[in-house]
Amino acid sequence: MILINIVMPIRPEKTDEWLALAESYERDVNAEEGCLFFKFARSLSDENEYICIEGFRDADAGAAHVAQPHVKKFFDAAPDVVSAQPQIIYIDTPHDGFGPMGEIQPR
Repeated sequence: MILINIVMPIRPEKTDEWLALAESYERDVNAEEGCLFFKFARSLSDENEYICIEGFRDADAGAAHVAQPHVKKFFDAAPDVVSAQPQIIYIDTPHDGFGPMGEIQPR
C-alpha cells in the first residue's frame, strides 16, 4: 500500500470554494478501483488547514490515480484556494490499510 498525507493550508476567504472542491474530489477518488481510502479532515488547531489522508493499493494504483481527469481538475483549481504550497509525506508500506488499535476499545 502507498500512504500519502498532504497538509493543505487554505485561504480563509476561499473556504466555501475549497469545501466544494474537496467534497467532489474526495467522492471521485474514493470511486477509483485502486483507492483503499481517501479523506480530508480539518485541523483542530488551525481552521484554515486541512489534511488529506489517502491510501492506494500499490504504486500502480497511485499512478492510475494521478492520470484521472478529476485529479487534473483538482490540481488546476487548488492553486486558487491554497495559501501556501501543500506539504506531502509519501510512504510505500507493506500494510494493506488500517488495523485495530490495541490501546483503545469501546467500553
